[in-house]
Amino acid sequence: MATLTDITHLILDMDGVLYRGNQPMPRLGEFFSFLRERRISFILVTNNGTRTPQERVVQLAGMGARLSPSEILVSGQAAARYLRREFPAGTRVHIFGMPALRQAMAEEDLVPADEDVRAVVAGLDTEITFEKIRRAVRLIRSGARFIATNMDPNLPMEGEWLPGSGAMIAMLAIASEVEPTVIGKPEPIMYELAMAQMGSRPETTAAVGDRVETDIVGGKRASLTTICVLSGASGRSEAEAAGADFIFEDIAHLLDAWRAALSGRNPA
Repeated sequence: MATLTDITHLILDMDGVLYRGNQPMPRLGEFFSFLRERRISFILVTNNGTRTPQERVVQLAGMGARLSPSEILVSGQAAARYLRREFPAGTRVHIFGMPALRQAMAEEDLVPADEDVRAVVAGLDTEITFEKIRRAVRLIRSGARFIATNMDPNLPMEGEWLPGSGAMIAMLAIASEVEPTVIGKPEPIMYELAMAQMGSRPETTAAVGDRVETDIVGGKRASLTTICVLSGASGRSEAEAAGADFIFEDIAHLLDAWRAALSGRNPA
């Protein structure tokens, strides 16, 4: 297991780690200042693809954290990059999801289409209709590759749990009788793409998250050091049972421990 002083790259979850709802976590801006001062590269990675990286930048700026879109990777982008490894530019793909997913495909020179497609890319769609379901299922059953941005069963939003991408993708999988290739956490693909974007190696990269079944399990599958913060979805007992390498109350406590380790006051 790496120590905190060995870590030179971070893959950070967002909701539950950096903020909860519309409230930033304590010392959020200070945490990012520390990473930049120590030249610790980072990328924010989220399964929630309902917003573009540009929209996430605006959201975080309002919380006192200044980032660039290149420091954020959402599941729709990861799905688009995965497809570009499999297919050439100009490939026709069908989009079952939100406008942010369509934008991610276009940025990778993939052409959204409803007929003669090589793949169906599915995520959360808050304006789902029977016709959308019918079309996606027909294309999958006709031989199009079935790609899922993520399998999160629900999505926390404004104090309630809404149906997530996983709920909708499960419906498509049952109707088409085809299991999708899943891109988002906890699958290693998402982490591999994030590391490729940073130019990092597993030995010096840590995954920070609040949800054990996605963030910690995913980090372990990608052979990363795992850091669980208890400011979101999972409790200490879950983190310990999953074998998280480090457990902190929140990023403020992680920041203090990291500074102490770098100053030689803590062997972590």
